[in-house]
Amino acid sequence: MIDLYYWPTPNGHKISIGLEEMGLEYQIFPINISQDDQFQPDFLKISPNNKIPAIVDQNGPQGEAISVFESGAILQYLGRKTGLFYPTDEIKRVEVEQWLMWQMGGFGPMLGQNHHFSRFAPERIAYATERYLNETKRLYKVLDTQLMGQHYVAGEYSIADMAILPWILRHEWQQIDLEDYPNVKAYMQRLTARPAVQRALSIQINA
Repeated sequence: MIDLYYWPTPNGHKISIGLEEMGLEYQIFPINISQDDQFQPDFLKISPNNKIPAIVDQNGPQGEAISVFESGAILQYLGRKTGLFYPTDEIKRVEVEQWLMWQMGGFGPMLGQNHHFSRFAPERIAYATERYLNETKRLYKVLDTQLMGQHYVAGEYSIADMAILPWILRHEWQQIDLEDYPNVKAYMQRLTARPAVQRALSIQINA
């Protein structure tokens, strides 16, 4: 059994998608970030950076419980645990890892800043809004180019796709028109048609 510490954000969705795709048994422990649950001492023992998601695998290595934080690290752990969606061939694994790190280091953080300055900042700062919108557009162009002629970002469906998709789903928050990125639009439609993705995205959490 895997304990998933979760809130329905793009980073939270990454792990619910991974768990559903890999067919792993899990239970959800909601961490309401709007009420600062992420700063509770018990949660900080699992996720010292006070961010969701995090997991505790009750049947980890050598049968011992193990906690993992950071969504990319969690996806890698689950991929190694199950042998699914994370190739063992080094060339294919590097391809997956570099696109996973692209998401972790750019596509997530930059789009997150776009969300903040476009929707949540107490005052509108034109420079910041424009800077993160332009970077968002650049990253979408990188992704659109990578998807040219292939269905998935690293060739075969992988944990990298699971990490990227939830951020695309907030494209309207990001002031992105997917008609400008036809390969990304088709990619989003392809991934959201997967039954496991649909199950993951349909999870309801009571605030």
